[in-house]
Amino acid sequence: MNPQQHLFRRARWKPWEVVLWALALASPYLLSSHALIINEIAIVALFALSLDLILGYAGIVSLGHAAFFGMGAYAAALFAKLVLPDPLLGLVVGVLSASLLGALCSASILRGTDLTRLMVTLGAALILMELANKLDWLTGGADGLQGVVMGPLLGRFEFDLNGRTAACYSLGVLLLVFVLVRQLVNSPFGATLKAIRDNRLRAMAVGISVNAHLSVVYTVAAAMAGAAGSLLAQTTGFASLDLFEFHRSAEVMLVLVVGGVGWLYGGIVGAIVFKLMQDAISSITPEYWTFWIGLFLVLLVRVGRERLLRPWTWFGRGAGGGRT
Repeated sequence: MNPQQHLFRRARWKPWEVVLWALALASPYLLSSHALIINEIAIVALFALSLDLILGYAGIVSLGHAAFFGMGAYAAALFAKLVLPDPLLGLVVGVLSASLLGALCSASILRGTDLTRLMVTLGAALILMELANKLDWLTGGADGLQGVVMGPLLGRFEFDLNGRTAACYSLGVLLLVFVLVRQLVNSPFGATLKAIRDNRLRAMAVGISVNAHLSVVYTVAAAMAGAAGSLLAQTTGFASLDLFEFHRSAEVMLVLVVGGVGWLYGGIVGAIVFKLMQDAISSITPEYWTFWIGLFLVLLVRVGRERLLRPWTWFGRGAGGGRT
């Protein structure tokens, strides 16, 4: 089997995947009382998928991925409030804004060690948070950007209080991005990214343009994170400085720790497990839910993800990689 046939085989959809996504898209109607948390899971999954693209496939570590998440959220919210409350146009604006920021920041991850990249990416998010705080005449500052009212989706579907339209909207965007990223990582470009991740010097030696590839994938990941931020602002009607804070980047990293890096379903599985645990535990003990999340992560590391999440990880193989 030649490499092109191998990539084509990996990109083919399995029957169980079609069933899984059909159930996911129907879940806001099948579980209408849980539509709000389904919407949150879809947004977190999209955010995690964006981080996995650069971490699991290109080997770029980041603690400031919230910069693009927040940029997309504020861009979409400001567009809805000041220009036009159309959700799809606002989503495009959020994605383009985050893409531009990602392209500008991509130069910062091309040199230095992993520790350097961690500090630089974290610094970018902190700078944006402070800018959003100072530009209170535009962003609302510490009070956040309030009064964001979205128009009906596709001119027909109103954003209702039970969150059904929001959940369908977020799941639809997640599926679209997943399909595009699946094609990307199972293409020659994706194979090149893995070669760079495994040995950058060897990739340079065989003539791969390492910097160009890393810049492109970083910009694409920023666009995906911006889409997740846009969805959050549009479906909640609010954007705040909290979107840029360190805990956003740390939380999405934890999601990948739970689900696994280097396979596309890792972020989705991690988002489901993390958000359901957070919702269940916080309803029982609102003050100490972080302790139990931390205990679960310790057990995950000690016991191993393959044992705790064996059915999920088995299903995910072949859908975009196998690193954990």
